[in-house]
Order: sequence, then structure tokens, then C-alpha cells
Amino acid sequence: MSNLEEKAMEALRTVEDPDLHRDIVALQMVKDLVVEGGKASFTVELTTPACPLKEQIQRECEEAVGAIEGINEVAVTMSARVRQGGVGEGRAAIPGVRNIIAVGSGKGGVGKSTTAVNLAMALSLSGAKVAVLDADIYGPNVPSMLGAAGRPQVIENRMVPIKSQGISIMSMGFMVTDDQPLVWRGPMLHGVLKQLLQDTNWGEQDYLIVDLPPGTGDIHLSLSQTVPVTGAVIVTTPQNIALQDARKGVAMFQKVKLPILGIVENMAYYLCPKCGNRDEIFSSEGGENTAKKIGVPFLGRVPLNTHIREGMDTGKPVAAREDLEFHQIYKDIAQKVAQQVSIHISRTNDTIFA
Repeated sequence: MSNLEEKAMEALRTVEDPDLHRDIVALQMVKDLVVEGGKASFTVELTTPACPLKEQIQRECEEAVGAIEGINEVAVTMSARVRQGGVGEGRAAIPGVRNIIAVGSGKGGVGKSTTAVNLAMALSLSGAKVAVLDADIYGPNVPSMLGAAGRPQVIENRMVPIKSQGISIMSMGFMVTDDQPLVWRGPMLHGVLKQLLQDTNWGEQDYLIVDLPPGTGDIHLSLSQTVPVTGAVIVTTPQNIALQDARKGVAMFQKVKLPILGIVENMAYYLCPKCGNRDEIFSSEGGENTAKKIGVPFLGRVPLNTHIREGMDTGKPVAAREDLEFHQIYKDIAQKVAQQVSIHISRTNDTIFA
């Protein structure tokens, strides 16, 4: 490494990842640094393509290296590589899957699946590789919400997910008809979940979003015991009854030592399209206040709106519609989830950047 390259690397030690609170050299984000003819070029590899501070980091890199005497041009390439999350503790990792994110709720009817699907879509649109496991065995709605149909192929004894809108999907909904009920007990559910997780060829995925059934039952415990889960997102509505159950969901995940990535407040308010009146039907700010009280991140609030419902009914999630405000709402939530994943990984395993 030349003298100017050494100076450039030292200058980059002054640039800190605002989420991880460590400099980008220590985090081994700086790649392929070369200084030739007064021009410095290098790549900064972020921990997630959903990083909302990418432009800030790039600007600080350009300013830090550009201030060095002898360097008159700086070319920074911004890239991303999602790090591996989850702690094994005897649980079998899924080949190719870097992070498993569980999306749960203490009760039904709060929009958990809608949130899971739009979160997956927003992460995918950020540039991440995303898959969804519909673990709500009794009510597998994810295929319909993503406009996916068909029956998975089996190649070399492993199922191949159905792909729709850039997202790989596995669900019991592909195996049964729309009106066919499933009447299974706990041990059977554990076996099905394990098969869907481990007998599926997921390919390379940055995030596997697991849409859990409502409540705190067998599926939740099976997931935490079967595979290394990076963290959980809790979905609630603002009213007290839903929040009571959401707190039970948080407590359950904490009991099995599964990190809480944050709380999403769904159906937070209704904005009348005709008069513009804002009606907080299910109370207000309950999700945010609960997040503060129990010390977990608040990821954002989503209003009650016809477009969101229509998007789920037609298999076209609103997170993909840039003409609607919900695109930005879900984008912000996805960015915060990705941030929390990176923060959690950096806290629990400093060697991931090696």
C-alpha cells in the first residue's frame, strides 16, 4: 500500500456508520482502495442495501479522502452485502439464508400478514434478496397477497419456492385448495414447519420473512427451536386490547431469547379521502408508547386505507406502488428493520465483518 493509500485509509477511519457506531474501516466496509495519478477509488460495502444513510456516508468518505494533499479526485462506489445473523445454539441454519425475520402478533386481525408481505416487498425493492415463508398453516394467505399460484416443484428431494414479483414464496396455500380446512395438532404443526423451512431450496436470500400465525403457540416455539432467527417484528393496532396481546407476544419472544427488532402500529388512523378528516378509530400512538415502555424500537405506523386492502386482495402490495404514500411508509419501516438487523448482528458477533 502506497503512502497516499495509507493516508486515505486513515482518513476513512473518521467516517462512522451512524447505526453501528463504529468507523467503516474497523467494520471492514472499505474494499479495493487504490490511489493512482491523484485519483482515489474504492468501494464502501454497506451492511444492507436498505441503508437510508448511504448518501451521507458517501459524502463523508469523499470529503475525508478529498482533503488529503496529493489527492484531487475521489471515486466512491457504494455497494451492500447483508451479513449473516442469528445464533446457532444447536439450531440448524438454512443454507443460503442470511437472516430469518419472524413477523408476529399477539392476536389476529391486526394486519400481520399485510405487514409481512409489504415489508418483504419493500426490502426486495431496496435491492435485497427476499423470501417469504407463510407459517400461518391454518390461514395461508401470503400466496394470494403476492399474486402467486401453482404447486412447488420437487427437485432432488427439495421443494422449489414459487417466485412472484421478485420474491420467493413457500406456503401450505400452494398445497391445499382455498376451501380445504387443516385440522392438525401441535406435533404435526412442528413437523410441517420444519419441512417447509429445511426441505425447501431457498437459494441465496438476504432475508427470509416468516409470517407467523396469531398468538403465542406451537409454531412460534418450533421456529425459535428449529432455526437461528435474527429477530422478530411485532404488529399491533393502537387499542388497549391489541396492545395487551402484543406485549404477550414480546414477552414470549424474549423468553426464548429472540431479539425484538421493533413494533409496527397498524391501522393507526383513518384519513377520509373526501373531507381530509383524520379519525383515530383504534385510539392513537399505543404502539409507539408500548415500544418506549418496554424498550424496543418503534418501526412506524400504517394508516387504515382502502388501497392497502385492495393491494392484498389483488396480489399487488402497495409497497410497490410509488404513486401512493404507502410506498414510502413501508420503505421507511423496511429501512428501520434492516438497520435493527445490522445493529443486532454487530452487537452479538463482531467477527461477522471478517
